[in-house]
Amino acid sequence: MYGLRRFGIILGLDIIRSMLAHLDNPQLQFSTIHVAGTNGKGSIASAMANILFHAGYRVGLYTSPHLVRFNERIRINNDEISDKHVVDAYEAAKKAHQGDREATFFEYTTAMALYAFAAANVDWAVIETGMGGRLDATNILQPEISIISNISMEHRDYLGHSIAAIAGEKAGIIKPRTPVITGARQKAAVEVIRETAKDRDAPFYRVGEHFRVRRRPDAGNFTYFGVEHVWPHMQTRLPGNHQIDNAAIVLAACEVLKRKHTIDFTAIQTGLKTNQWPGRLEMRDTRPRILIDGAHNLMAARHLAKFLKEQMADRKITLVIGILDDKPYQSMLQSILPHCHRAIFTRPKINRSLPAETLAEAGKKLIPEFDVIPDVAQAVAHACDIAKSDELICIAGSLYVVGEASTAIDVMNLN
Repeated sequence: MYGLRRFGIILGLDIIRSMLAHLDNPQLQFSTIHVAGTNGKGSIASAMANILFHAGYRVGLYTSPHLVRFNERIRINNDEISDKHVVDAYEAAKKAHQGDREATFFEYTTAMALYAFAAANVDWAVIETGMGGRLDATNILQPEISIISNISMEHRDYLGHSIAAIAGEKAGIIKPRTPVITGARQKAAVEVIRETAKDRDAPFYRVGEHFRVRRRPDAGNFTYFGVEHVWPHMQTRLPGNHQIDNAAIVLAACEVLKRKHTIDFTAIQTGLKTNQWPGRLEMRDTRPRILIDGAHNLMAARHLAKFLKEQMADRKITLVIGILDDKPYQSMLQSILPHCHRAIFTRPKINRSLPAETLAEAGKKLIPEFDVIPDVAQAVAHACDIAKSDELICIAGSLYVVGEASTAIDVMNLN
């Protein structure tokens, strides 16, 4: 399957629609929730799946990319599907492919996930878009609810060069008379999403307008003021102030779903509180401590920078960072590097990654002490060698970096 990546990214629905038709349209055999947006899609999708699981449903979760193993992309009741089920799903998708061109990696993966969910007789599947929305392979769903987390500038060559254009692509997941919930805040993005919802007679709910949160002094605790409910003493275990905003979107979705489906408050509270999402402000209990955060675009980099400033200001920080070539790497470095003591510039093993030397050239004016180590595992090992036990190592810039680093850390004895 990894060889399919040579075909690159091809947006469109014809191939996936044909594949699913030959698989008897598995996406119509269970209820779905569709999640798009720039940041927070995975956190929101995993929380929704965990809540539905605690509510007693059988739940599939489809996200991307994976960090370490392909199986992470397709989960049932919080467990990755087995290698055998990956192979079975691939063989079914390969047999179903009848298109004029070879399906892309993501088209195959999407078909596999939907096939696996139907085979497992799930009640619900929570599906994260890959890129954009309107022409994303996941947009063959007829969801019960659509979620658009937020909007920022990303994938401009594919989605457009303005917030309004990108919002229009994300809003493409909105279906007729299907509720949509969004965390978008920019006026241009909100107007596009609101008008799309209006055109499709879709109920529209936006953070700060129809629901909001009040943060409490305790980290991760908040009161939710919703469309129909007020829920005090809510909590998310995911660190970072932005995760409370993501949690608010999840709770708004739960309110809407509760109108037609059985989801008790205990399941909502427990599902949100116990949700885990690796590779996003994930602190490893090692010596020295290691903070792993994808921080794969400018908005995510700013969230990481804020966390380092507010929570880690008392520590010297060694940053291990690699970034993909379609990201605003200079602005990302400008956000993160001022909070770090030294940097190690690296490069994940994916053809879309920037050379470590390019990052070093951009970052050398921002941080005087740095190294260039293109291999991620070697960069992590070097960071562990030079950082003192009371310091912090931060690994960031790309989920592909995070994946390679996580594998390296697991084989190192850092306790």
